[in-house]
Amino acid sequence: MQPKKIGILCAADTELAPFLPLIKPCAIAQKAMLTFYEGNIGETPVVAAYSGVCRVNAAVATQIMIDHFHVQAVVNAGTAGGMDPSVGLFDVVVAQKCAYHDLAEDILTEFHPWMPSVFFEADTALLAAARRAAQSFEGTVWFGTVVTGEAFIEGPVREEIVRQFSPLAVDMETAGAAHVCYVNRIPFLSARAVTDTPEHEGSAAFEQNCERAAGISKDFVLQLLKELDDSSQP
Repeated sequence: MQPKKIGILCAADTELAPFLPLIKPCAIAQKAMLTFYEGNIGETPVVAAYSGVCRVNAAVATQIMIDHFHVQAVVNAGTAGGMDPSVGLFDVVVAQKCAYHDLAEDILTEFHPWMPSVFFEADTALLAAARRAAQSFEGTVWFGTVVTGEAFIEGPVREEIVRQFSPLAVDMETAGAAHVCYVNRIPFLSARAVTDTPEHEGSAAFEQNCERAAGISKDFVLQLLKELDDSSQP
């Protein structure tokens, strides 16, 4: 059985960079001012891109992956900010569900796409593969809630988000990509490594730790792809 074609979506070029040498052969295409890299990682067909920061950019890239490259699932890789005190620097956080932390609660439940709650749920098959990948992964992997918004989280804002959502991590893109996958009925999973925490917070910590965290996220996604490839074998 042929493995699913996977879209690998990152926010920044630093987050995408660890994947690029692995995509062979690599065809490059330009769409909507974005660059897409298509080929195989091992036995798995992939299309990879960095969207730029913020949920709208992530949404644009995700829709192109679905419409033009016909991916059958999207994996969001890269970095995130830790929110739960238990989550440490360079831990991987897999989003079992995600939500916007800066959107009125009824926007997506009372209007399109009329969701049953404010949360986008991870695909069950991808999540199961991620749990298998975590068992053989050398680093720490957490499973729980991730929230998305348009700013670095510091001070009192962090406390309010924790009170409302109890998230493990926060970023600027995951829910945007999940939103697009939800309305297109495309399986989605996010697996990001932590660059900053309540003890090591802010953009300076992100800049210092981004490259290392991106490599860790890449390593976990590779293990995830291996689990998906193994499960597709007859």
